[in-house]
Amino acid sequence: MSIDSTDDSVFKALANGLRRQILDALKDDPQTTGMLCERFSELDRCTVMQHLKVLEGANLVLVRREGRERWNHLNALPIRAIHDRWISQYSGHAMSVIAALQQQLDGEEE
Repeated sequence: MSIDSTDDSVFKALANGLRRQILDALKDDPQTTGMLCERFSELDRCTVMQHLKVLEGANLVLVRREGRERWNHLNALPIRAIHDRWISQYSGHAMSVIAALQQQLDGEEE
């Protein structure tokens, strides 16, 4: 899989608010699928599992099976790769623009 198609699957997974909430739920500790179904009780089990499948396909969730339980673990590395490739490059430019604006505003106040 190319970097662009990997990025596409990560962006697609992160585009859905519920999937971001699932990732937030996994941030501190891994959880079983049953635990996630309880946490998102407004959804049926099939819907939660479909969202987990998208997250797993984007490599954002790693699954480990223990007996009949399926433990879902957050894998933040794809998010870090997106940050390194896209966000960090642009944040430096954005900060320089903000600093220049601040200097301009400070000059106008004098």
